[in-house]
Amino acid sequence: MNKKIITVLFSTVTLFCVVLILTSCKENQEKTNTMTTSNTLLKEWTGPYGGVPAFDKMSITDIKPALEIGMKQHLEDIDAITANTEIPTFENTVVPMEKAGEVLDRVQRYYGIWSANVSSPEFRKIQGEMAPVMSEFQSKISQNEALFSRIKTVYDNSLIEPLEADQQRVVQLVYEGFAMNGAELDAEKKARYAAINKELSSLYTNFSNNILADEENYVVYLTKDQLSGLSESMIKSMAKIASDKGQEGKYAIPNTRSYMSPFLTYSDERELRKQVWTNYYSRCDNGDEFDNNENVAKILKLRKERVGLLGYDNYADWRLQNRMAKNSENVMNLLNQVWKASTARVKEEVADMQAVANANGDNITIEPWDYSYYAEKVRKQKYDLDSDEVKQYLQLDKLTDALFYVAKEVFNYKFTPVPEGSVPVFQEDVKVWEVSNIENGEYIGLWYLDPYARKGKRSGAWATMYRAHSTFDGEKTVLASNNSNFVKPAPGEPLLVSWDDATTFLHEFGHALHFFSSEVRYPTLNSGVRDYTEFQSQVLERWLSTDKVINQFLVHYETGNPMPKELVDKIKRASTFNQGFATTEYLASAIMDMKFHIVDPANMDVDAFERETLSEMNMPKELVMRHRTPHFGHVFSGEGYATAYYGYMWADVLTADAAEAFRESPDGFYDKELASKMVKTLFAPRNSMDPAEAYRLFRGRDAKIDALMRDRGFPTSK
Repeated sequence: MNKKIITVLFSTVTLFCVVLILTSCKENQEKTNTMTTSNTLLKEWTGPYGGVPAFDKMSITDIKPALEIGMKQHLEDIDAITANTEIPTFENTVVPMEKAGEVLDRVQRYYGIWSANVSSPEFRKIQGEMAPVMSEFQSKISQNEALFSRIKTVYDNSLIEPLEADQQRVVQLVYEGFAMNGAELDAEKKARYAAINKELSSLYTNFSNNILADEENYVVYLTKDQLSGLSESMIKSMAKIASDKGQEGKYAIPNTRSYMSPFLTYSDERELRKQVWTNYYSRCDNGDEFDNNENVAKILKLRKERVGLLGYDNYADWRLQNRMAKNSENVMNLLNQVWKASTARVKEEVADMQAVANANGDNITIEPWDYSYYAEKVRKQKYDLDSDEVKQYLQLDKLTDALFYVAKEVFNYKFTPVPEGSVPVFQEDVKVWEVSNIENGEYIGLWYLDPYARKGKRSGAWATMYRAHSTFDGEKTVLASNNSNFVKPAPGEPLLVSWDDATTFLHEFGHALHFFSSEVRYPTLNSGVRDYTEFQSQVLERWLSTDKVINQFLVHYETGNPMPKELVDKIKRASTFNQGFATTEYLASAIMDMKFHIVDPANMDVDAFERETLSEMNMPKELVMRHRTPHFGHVFSGEGYATAYYGYMWADVLTADAAEAFRESPDGFYDKELASKMVKTLFAPRNSMDPAEAYRLFRGRDAKIDALMRDRGFPTSK
């Protein structure tokens, strides 16, 4: 065959291959386009209020393909940035990064709802499959050399010719985020870094799912003669749960804090209290398929290895570098200072409880499952304060109205219920309100409330932001939610909650108000500094005990009469009651979090390390950590609070100090000028400025720990 014929044949084959490739690409693109238009999770949000998530059209079969397409499109957005041959600038590099991944971001809002609010075995299987895939995707961005090169150029140039203040902050945060996550490593270390992240993602998912499994698997059933001490509303709720589980005529105690806590406080059945306590605090520590000790050991080793690639001795040093605390020494100084006072108070509390038990002829020594029960009796004896009496004035509906009142008085926000059915929700109990500015009528966003506990919903209370405020690419309004685990009352019954639960309700609403207050231009600036972001929620708790809230909204569920002054006075006198317990159980978890991430985890026996460390700390034997290690989801189901659980205490130093500023004002917590200053300096900037600088703008100085100690009734430094 001559060369001419060969050349013609080769050209024909080449052309045919090119046609096949182009045809395949076109078919793939058409397939992607078809999936994008048919998959609800991928679609742009439409409807009123600037577009809202189609929660009512979520289908679990859409999750996996939606995540895959979202990640693919996000990577294409990144490729477009790195393909730019112009000199890197803020406008051609950072701005498109802020826009990148909008489709995936929408998908992840739905993914988060499934994970936290409506989980199921089917979803958990998908979650397990996708966790390592999503980790690999993140590594493709965080380790993209061309992208980081452009970011570094913009960052270096900004040090010579500074940008506008908020742009400078964005560049700093983006650059530090990439550098902290291995962008400057060599190829071999990058590969290992990515592999560690992939393995961790699976471990986090497994850890979290194990907790949910143990909460679902352990239920204590009571008979009618075992209900002594429990409230009528709780009994009715327990009866319904038992009936739903096929145990008609019995009463169920699910293995969640929302049931465990009131049961330990009020039940007269000591052996049952012990059983309920044991079930709850032994979650994922039972030596079965849901045991998390091995997961914790692996997580700690991988975290240490990963930061070692970056040159850090331990995970804590790496993690704290861009926090307010800066280093583990500052954290431990704060925690140890409060620990000494709180454990001393525990001894006093236990002595008071033991005296009550002895006087009753109970012939017991106070154990952890007795603490709440006898603490309640001491509360009645010392302060003549009955928690069950207080609950009669704490109706969830009225507390919701109280939230709106505080938002109006302090933030100038108005909350208006949206017409039922006009905004899609993922569960029938979810309600939605429109949020607007009272002064100018400007629409701010929507607030979703998901109040009740149910199967598939993770325990606790939290706030979520479905859409953050930003203005750089057209103004984005806020979509935020609060999620609780109140025990749903029987039909026609009021939902009465404890003072602690009411406080938590305001706390989480504080996070939502922080979201709504945002005045930032760029999405990155809506991120939080972990040991500061709890301040905005903790400070809002202080409005619960103000006279205006008490007199208007804390009214008896039957008579409608406001809480009597003598009861209010009792609550205020008892405000530091049981602070030894509350502070110590929290500090034990915070200190353990730090200890786990400072020591070398090689060959660590997690259970033994927990026991030995608590023993060295002289942990009171009458109580346990608020979150025992095998179910410490804050720290081991992800990295959000890893070496950061101390942040609640760090933020509470700011909270107590700020609260004293309001108390010193003639108008107290309703001082319009001071409230406006707080919103402007501590809420609206989000992460657009250094938190320490922001606090100094508000207070005129740094916060002092003395206010915190006074708040909790502990001795202050002289």
